[in-house]
Amino acid sequence: KGSSRWRLEVGRMMLRRGLGAVVQRAGLRTSVPKAVGLYDPSQERDNCGVGLVAKLNGEQSRQIVLDCNEMLVRMSHRGGCGCDPASGDGAGMLVGTPDRFMRLEAEKLGVELPPLGQYAIGMSFLPRDEALAAEWRASLERISRRRGLKVLGWREVPTDNSALGAAPLATEPKIEQIMLQRPASWDERKFDRELFMVQRVVELEARAVQEERGLEEQDLLYLSSLSPWSVVYKGQLTPEQVLGYYTGDLMHDAFETHVALVHSRFSTNTFPSWSRAQPLRNMCHNGEINTLRGNKNWMRAREPLLRSRYYGDSTSDLLPVASDDMSDSGNFDAVLQLLTRASDRTLPEAACMMVPEAWQDNDMLTPAKKAFYEYHSCLMEPWDGPALIAFTDAHKYCGATLDRNGLRPARYYVTRDDRVLVSSEVGVLPRVQHSEIKTRSRLEPGKMFLLDFEEGRIVPDDEIKETVASAKPYDEWLPPPPG
Repeated sequence: KGSSRWRLEVGRMMLRRGLGAVVQRAGLRTSVPKAVGLYDPSQERDNCGVGLVAKLNGEQSRQIVLDCNEMLVRMSHRGGCGCDPASGDGAGMLVGTPDRFMRLEAEKLGVELPPLGQYAIGMSFLPRDEALAAEWRASLERISRRRGLKVLGWREVPTDNSALGAAPLATEPKIEQIMLQRPASWDERKFDRELFMVQRVVELEARAVQEERGLEEQDLLYLSSLSPWSVVYKGQLTPEQVLGYYTGDLMHDAFETHVALVHSRFSTNTFPSWSRAQPLRNMCHNGEINTLRGNKNWMRAREPLLRSRYYGDSTSDLLPVASDDMSDSGNFDAVLQLLTRASDRTLPEAACMMVPEAWQDNDMLTPAKKAFYEYHSCLMEPWDGPALIAFTDAHKYCGATLDRNGLRPARYYVTRDDRVLVSSEVGVLPRVQHSEIKTRSRLEPGKMFLLDFEEGRIVPDDEIKETVASAKPYDEWLPPPPG
């Protein structure tokens, strides 16, 4: 296939039939393969660039989107692409729900949105085949109504794929947003939990249908986000392509946010796909989870014992959580979601539980912190990297944590106008002058950087962990030391 004759034929086919025919004729991959040769999907890893921009007071602005996109583009070297430079390993942006923009778009559809927090946006990757897409729309609506949610309507997300290479075009989904409303009797927490149940049921149903009907990944429904507070724009893109691909949304003057996470993916010895791109629903990740096999096995072993007092007997509908169909980051995100949405654990508490600092034989820790880590070591093994995890619920918290190995860089800056910048690289926003910077530092091994939007401040690592550790009498729950 390296002959000049074959290349000439490819060129003619591109002119006659379009890239879809080229993909089929040239034998390009159109989905993630099963285990073959040295490739095993259970060993999916990511090694990438991560960035975060937020406003401490939670005020939405257009500049956050533009700054985060510049940060993403300047981390292109941290992502990967195929031999075709227009075929990226994946890139994307997680933003707080752009309320003003969504209202303008809903009005065009004749939909009146309730106040922010009382409606959710579900970013949906649907099959290009309209018959299959209609099946999945009906399925999502059925599951949503069964959980008590009101379906307000669907919105087609305008995209421009003119800059995409052959590989992402071959599996490009149809991208639409479903709008759901919570009942008046529900509070925020109830709404969030029911949305999580909808998401999990859809995911598990998609896997079952895939096995039963032998469908490819691009023939399934994938929810990249389903939340009242955040929306994820991502895909099998290069960092430079994200803004242009989602130009109808991300380039709109009314599209504003108070927080944005960006990610440039390098799929280490694995296959890129639209669903594996990041950010995921609550986090993005630079590095590798090198304890992944053990983490997944222990999650599966403990699943028969899992029970949420909110879901009761329906807890089993959330399981299994870990999967070989997801990357290490995907599995981390799934467990993080379970811990924060099926229980009362806060996002920083769950992050401390999954990515603990080095606590054994550490005399610098308070007794409360040691008891917290020791107690949780009986419930979950550390998800060890090297790993830098940036996370947010886009409502109360946003932050980043470095695992105890400390082998992934993370710098943060706080400007005098209370913008917060976190990145795995230096110099991602060169327009920020030294005179504008109020504070700057780096994340240390096992430490956490946290923004509390409700309080409008950065919470120090010691305060975060002391608060979490003293919330319950963990020392009383531990067995007495021997002797």
